[in-house]
Amino acid sequence: MDTLATKDACAGVAQDLDPAESAAWLGFLRTHANIVRQLDTDLVAEHNLSLSSFEVLSRLALAPGGRLRMTELAHTVFLSPSGLTRLVDRLAHDGLIERHHCEHDGRGLYAAISPKGRAKLEAARVSHLAQLRERFLSKFSEDELRQLAAFWERVAPGGCAE
Repeated sequence: MDTLATKDACAGVAQDLDPAESAAWLGFLRTHANIVRQLDTDLVAEHNLSLSSFEVLSRLALAPGGRLRMTELAHTVFLSPSGLTRLVDRLAHDGLIERHHCEHDGRGLYAAISPKGRAKLEAARVSHLAQLRERFLSKFSEDELRQLAAFWERVAPGGCAE
């Protein structure tokens, strides 16, 4: 979004919010967009892996047996169902995941991380965590991070425990 469009969007929202509400909401949106864009750019440049792909591979790697039903995976990532399907198609094409039919439901599909996907994820993990710490976590003290976590839990209970 260019600067003029950003200012116009901010002005539209700001007229309906008081200054503290506007600063909090728009600060959250701006920060999220900037950090996600930077982390995505870093992962693509260093590992030819998008942030969304990294997230899907991470979720699969942590799942029992390294696999999740597509419906379960869709609930854990920040993508639309059609966006997830396209991403899974690309990851499967690249050999980073495999698709398996569900044994008990012929219509169900599992996405499973492949050995190549695990290797790609492990190669990207260290630099991604370093970038995450540099671009976001290092900006706050340990007490502030706990406070932020408490705020996020108040807004969206359950966090990443899904």
